[in-house]
Amino acid sequence: MTLTLHVDSAAWRAQASATAEGYGDVVAVVKGNGYGFGRPRLAAEAAALGLRRMAVGTVHELAGLPAFAEPPIVLTPALGDDVALADGAILTVGSMAHVRAAAGRHLPVVVKLASSMRRYGVDPDGLDTLLAAAVDAGLVVEGFALHLTLAGDPCEVDAWLTRLPPGVPLAVSHLDAPTLHDLRARHPDRRLPIRLGTALWHGDKKALALRANVVDLRPATTPVAGYRHRPLPSAGGTIVMVGTGTAHGVHPLPDGRSPFHFARRRLELVEAPHMHTSMVWVPDGAPCPAVGDDVDVQVPLTYITPDGVRTH
Repeated sequence: MTLTLHVDSAAWRAQASATAEGYGDVVAVVKGNGYGFGRPRLAAEAAALGLRRMAVGTVHELAGLPAFAEPPIVLTPALGDDVALADGAILTVGSMAHVRAAAGRHLPVVVKLASSMRRYGVDPDGLDTLLAAAVDAGLVVEGFALHLTLAGDPCEVDAWLTRLPPGVPLAVSHLDAPTLHDLRARHPDRRLPIRLGTALWHGDKKALALRANVVDLRPATTPVAGYRHRPLPSAGGTIVMVGTGTAHGVHPLPDGRSPFHFARRRLELVEAPHMHTSMVWVPDGAPCPAVGDDVDVQVPLTYITPDGVRTH
């Protein structure tokens, strides 16, 4: 395997379990690339934690998931032919267009509420109309969802709760555990589950390490290298071929720097990574990896598709 996510499984599971217990009533989010682990693996881990419900990003992410205690929630509204892929799942609707797309299929739905994020979601003035349209379309409103900003302002939750019909759960996000427990204490008659992804799966970064193999070395005997004949930083040194690139989701960091490290030193990119290989340069006298060695890869795990996950 050229790009591998290494996991201290005991520490990682302990952190995930403590996080789920600390929040209580958790919807496990396993969307996208499965936070670097892959969706099927995370779904199985969520079930092992005793979590009864999970959420995926789109209807296309339902395929291949193991059976779960309760139907999964699809966080992104489905339109057109995609609605037919939602059998056995709970769709999200946040506009009249979303309701019309699901009409007649007798699906359970979650109604997305507008927040200060200004993404999709029904505004307060349109809620009653949307709920009436959902009933007319044969949909069953199972709950509401409010996607807060990373700042997690609980005042937005309080404001919406005054407008919602009683007894229907409101799922929230991006709140810390004390704030969530305070909300639940203020609204004891309302179930307030929380959707957790990053906090649940990436809560202990020390338990996770992304590494890639070195597949070849070449002495820097020419002044240029790479697809675009980029000038090398100086004469001498070694060009190191790392077996990962854009096919795995590995790119330069936002500031243009290399994401690769070896012996606690950043390895300079010769040029931006390509498909399955990245070329980095090591000057003479600096620690240089050998073929078969691993280098550390510093990219967000939500961006990447590793070749495998190795537990320790």
